[in-house]
Amino acid sequence: MSLNKTPDLSVAVKLLKGSPWENLPLDKLPWYSPEIEEITLQAQELFEKDKAYVVFPYPCLARWAFSELSVSLSRQYPEVLERVKNGDKYLDLGCCVGQDIRKLVFDGAFRKHIRLGLGGEFMNIGYDLFLDKSTLKTAFIAADFFDENSDLKQISGDIDIIHAASFLHLFDEEGQLKACESIVKLLKSKPGSLFIGRQNGNFESGVHVGATDSSKKRYRHNAESFEHMWKRVGEKTGTNWKAEARLEDQDLHTITEKMGLESATIPPGSRWLSFAVRRE
Repeated sequence: MSLNKTPDLSVAVKLLKGSPWENLPLDKLPWYSPEIEEITLQAQELFEKDKAYVVFPYPCLARWAFSELSVSLSRQYPEVLERVKNGDKYLDLGCCVGQDIRKLVFDGAFRKHIRLGLGGEFMNIGYDLFLDKSTLKTAFIAADFFDENSDLKQISGDIDIIHAASFLHLFDEEGQLKACESIVKLLKSKPGSLFIGRQNGNFESGVHVGATDSSKKRYRHNAESFEHMWKRVGEKTGTNWKAEARLEDQDLHTITEKMGLESATIPPGSRWLSFAVRRE
């Protein structure tokens, strides 16, 4: 599988607006390792054209959304970084190529306190992209998230902080609810356990059907429906959570169309839905 149209990376650069590296080209992000001055052209081609988009043909890959390092854009990032530095255990769920983990490591988080979950092929791509297979020592778990007997069982109830970007929105409404119940099981059963991230959201919560392909259907939350979902999660698991969510300003539908990408799963009204859910 290949892209029908080569993405316009000049638009992708605009996605970095507001971040410390917003004025840098995508192949020269210096945030990870001083020893690697730039991401090679070969690595870019590996990610953009040959490998990652074949593994999972998601629009967020084709438009380089991974390069935003979404964990560092979270309002909770300073807290997360400090807590991991002080020994809290962190799980990046659905970690794509591991870019957010590398940001944490670069900022001083201890590798041994960090785990990555799901997406084995993506991790191999990450090693090729960042050239760090021999130096990145974080633990990695490739598992079926909904399989209660998967390798994720070994860390059940042992995680302080979970980050998930572009993960929950892959499922329908009940699938997202079930995923959140599983996230509760992974987190420590104490006040302060934290779940942060972002996903595709929409001003209108509900099922959105692709304009050009009616077989493509996605459930999208707005802030109110996401927070309500966590009330249901609390009721079903016998736990208490404070959920805060907000829709960001970026018009994802317009950005996707300008890049010439298929946008059936990113309908009009699409925005990033950023969230933080804390156990009380």
